[in-house]
Amino acid sequence: MVLDVYKRPFDPRNPVVCMDESPRQLIAETRIPIPCSPGKPARYDYEYERNGMCNVFLACEPLTGKRMVKITERKTKLDWAYFLEEIEVQHENADKITLVMDNLNTHIPGSLYEAFPPPKAKALWDRFEFVYTPKHGSWLNMAEIELNVLTGQCLKRRMDNIELVSKEVFAWQNYRNNKNSKVNWQFTTDDARIKLSRLYPTIED
Repeated sequence: MVLDVYKRPFDPRNPVVCMDESPRQLIAETRIPIPCSPGKPARYDYEYERNGMCNVFLACEPLTGKRMVKITERKTKLDWAYFLEEIEVQHENADKITLVMDNLNTHIPGSLYEAFPPPKAKALWDRFEFVYTPKHGSWLNMAEIELNVLTGQCLKRRMDNIELVSKEVFAWQNYRNNKNSKVNWQFTTDDARIKLSRLYPTIED
């Protein structure tokens, strides 16, 4: 179970990494915003122009306070496979990487075999121990918390092109990593037995 994985002590040979992804809308202003001035807040017109979408991949290592973010144009099997390869490179000295993620239909071995030759795809798949969050329980993934922080601190404003999003996200990533910011996770297995009681089997007399 995910919560049992979170209780593991730090082991550089078997790091625990949480991964999540989220689409973002690219939005442009239709009128020039009025900047703030003494006693007056900045003002933005309620109208905007949609400039398409991009996708945010995020991987974080809860016990080290490190995270890696990648912006892609789409959220396809190939995009996920290439991001998985980057996670593996970041932990090339590990014996096995425990990866916590949800059950998205792209998170399958076939995605790797579409992106890489079979020997490399199998070797990459074997480098990971995959731990999936339960159905309707994606909030148990710490990477989702990091994504919420990223949205609140960096992406909660209008940006109209993927290059700008990538630049801002890269700066946020470095800022958080330099601060060694960690998630204060307090949800335990005992809490789960209460909150998620419907998911546990019951024994009747």
